[in-house]
Amino acid sequence: MNAPSTLPATVYLELLVAAGALAAGLLVNFLWRSFLKRTVSGAARPGVAFISRVSLPAILLLSALALKLRFWTTAFGLGPEFAAYVNAAVIFLAVVLVVRLIDAWLNFRFERRRRPFPVPGVLRGFFLAILYIAVLFIVLKGGLGINITPFLATSAIFTAIIGLALQGVLGNVLAGISLNLTKAFSRGDWVSIGPHEGVVVDTNWRETLILDRASNIVVIPNNAAASDKIVNFARPDLKTALTIPLRVSYSAPVAEVLEILKQAAREVPEVLSAPAPQAYIMSYEDLGISYLVKFWVTDYGRKFTIRGDVARHIWYKFRRSDIEIPVALTEAVKQAVSGLKAGEIPGLEDEAAELDFGVLMQSQLFRAAEGERAGELLVTPEAVRLLAGLVKRRAYTRGEVVFRQGDRGESCFVVAAGFIRGEVIYEENGKKYTSEFKTGPGGLFGEMSIFTGLPRTATGIVEEQAVLLEITAADFGRLLDANPGLAEIIAGLVSERNRKNAEFLLKLKELSAKDVEDSGNKSWILARLRKLVSLFRRTD
Repeated sequence: MNAPSTLPATVYLELLVAAGALAAGLLVNFLWRSFLKRTVSGAARPGVAFISRVSLPAILLLSALALKLRFWTTAFGLGPEFAAYVNAAVIFLAVVLVVRLIDAWLNFRFERRRRPFPVPGVLRGFFLAILYIAVLFIVLKGGLGINITPFLATSAIFTAIIGLALQGVLGNVLAGISLNLTKAFSRGDWVSIGPHEGVVVDTNWRETLILDRASNIVVIPNNAAASDKIVNFARPDLKTALTIPLRVSYSAPVAEVLEILKQAAREVPEVLSAPAPQAYIMSYEDLGISYLVKFWVTDYGRKFTIRGDVARHIWYKFRRSDIEIPVALTEAVKQAVSGLKAGEIPGLEDEAAELDFGVLMQSQLFRAAEGERAGELLVTPEAVRLLAGLVKRRAYTRGEVVFRQGDRGESCFVVAAGFIRGEVIYEENGKKYTSEFKTGPGGLFGEMSIFTGLPRTATGIVEEQAVLLEITAADFGRLLDANPGLAEIIAGLVSERNRKNAEFLLKLKELSAKDVEDSGNKSWILARLRKLVSLFRRTD
C-alpha cells in the first residue's frame, strides 16, 4: 500500500509568508483609514473618499511587490513557483488599482461638484465585481497557465446551488440593478413606494432606504420596491402639483370663489407662478358646490406646510367675503346658533363701533403730520365716531396681498393690529429698484387712491396676522358731507405732500407726468373730494 502523498514543507512556508503579507497589508490599511477619519475635516471629505477607495489595492500591491524581493528566496528558500504566483498577484493588483483609481477619480469629481454619480452605487459595484473576476481568470490562465475550465464548470454548479438557497437575496440584487438601470429614482428624490412616502437616502444591492415625514428610516427590499407602485415627485422635473378640495355654499358667486382660490394660491411664495394656479368646479352636492384648487411647487418635502398656507389664505379671504363653507348640522345645533348672527346680538355692533372709534382716534388719519399743528386732530371726535360706524373690520393672515402697485383703489386702510409691509418698485437710470416701508398699529395705508383717484403707488403685504379697518370712498363721501370744511384741509395736506414727493413719484411707471402734476394741485384734489360727496349723495 502506498503512503498518502504530503505537500512539501516549502508549500506551507510559502502560504505562511503570503498570509503574513496579506495580514500586514490589511492592518496597515485599517490603521491608515482610521487615521484619516480622525484627523480630516468635513470640508475635505471628497479627498478622503478618493484615498479610501484606492488605499487597499495600493497597500496590497506594495505588499506583493515586497514579496518579489530576493530576500525572501534567500532567507526562506522559496521556490520559483512562489515567485510566479507573486508576479500574478502583482499583475492582478496593479489592474485592480488602475480600475479603482479611475472609479475614485470620477466619483471625486462629481462629489466636488455636489452632483450625484450618473451610475448608481449598486450597479457600479456589480460592474466592478464582474470586471475583477474577468481579470482574475485572465491572470490565472495567461500568467500561471492554469486551466480555468474546471473553475467555470464548478462555479456554474456552485452558482446554481447558491441561487436556489438565496433566491430572495438574489431577487433583491437583480431588482436593485433593474431600478438603477431604469433610473426609477435617485438619492435625494421624494418618492412614494407603496404606502411609504419620503426622500431617498440610499439604495444598495439589497434595499432602498427612505426618510419618511416622521423622520424615520424606512427600509424597503428592492424586490418589494420593484414590484410595488412607485411615484417619483422629482421626475420629469421638480414641479409637482398639489390640490385642495373644498365645498362652498350655493349662495357664494361661483366666479368670485374661483378667483379667490387662485389668488390665495398665488400669494404663497412657494407656489410657482408658471404653471399658474387653477381652480375648478368638481360637482354639485347636497351641502354645496365642490371646488378644487390646483397649484405647482418644487419643494415637495414642504407639501403639508405649503398646502396649509394656501388653505389659511383661503379661509381669511372667504371670511372677509362672507363666503360660507357648509357643514352638516343637527337640528339642535341649528337652533342653538340660529340667533347668533352679529346683527341679532344686543350691543355687539355698538361694541365693535366703539372699538373702531378708539383705533381711529389714535391713528394718523385726521391728524396733521407736520408743522405747528403736527399731531393735532383736524376733525371733531363726533366726526370720527361717525366714521367708526361705517368702516369695515377685516382680518388678514400673514403673506396676504391687500392690494398691488398699479391697481385701481377705492378704499384705504387703518391698521388696528399687526403690520403691513409696503413695497414700491420704481425705475431710475433704466434700472428697477425696490423700496420698502412698514406700517404698524394706527398707521394709514393706501389713502392716496381715495384722495387722488390715481393707481396704487405701492403693494401692501401683510407681514403678520393683521386687523385692518377698511374705509371706502363712499364712507369718505359721507364724512366729507357731514364736515364741509374737512375737504379743504385734506386737499391742502395731500397736495403739499405730493409736491414734496413729486421727484420720486415721477419714477413710478404707473403714474404719468400729468398725474404727478395733478396730485400736487390743491384745486384738483378738492374737486376729486367733492366728487366723493356727490357719489355718496347719489347712492344714499
